[in-house]
Amino acid sequence: MFDFVRNPANLPHWAHAFKAVENGRARLETPAGAVDVGLQVLAHEECGTIDWRLEFPDGTTGLAQSRVTDTARATCIYSFVLHAPPVALEQVEGALDAQRLTLQTELATLKQLMEA
Repeated sequence: MFDFVRNPANLPHWAHAFKAVENGRARLETPAGAVDVGLQVLAHEECGTIDWRLEFPDGTTGLAQSRVTDTARATCIYSFVLHAPPVALEQVEGALDAQRLTLQTELATLKQLMEA
C-alpha cells in the first residue's frame, strides 16, 4: 500500500480532485473550477509517512498528512489528516462537511484498489 499511495501518479485513481499529475505539478478540479498546483510528496518508508504539500497559484500552501501502519495480522491501517484549506473561514463553512463525504468515498476507493 505504501508504494501505491506515495506515487503521485496514482492520485487520480483514488483522490477525486486530482485530474492529472506530472513532474511535480497537479491539476485539481475544485468547485470553483480547475487549478494547477505545485505538488511535493514527502514519503518516509521507514516511518510509514506520506505527506503532500500543494502550492497554489496565489502562493498559499495546502497540506495533507498520512501514515501507513503495518499490523500483526499482515494488514495495514491507513490514517489521513487533511488540514483546512488555505482560504478565508467564510469559504470553509459548509465545505468541510462536503470534504468529509468526499474523503470517505476516496478512502473506500483506495481500499478497493488495495484489495483488488
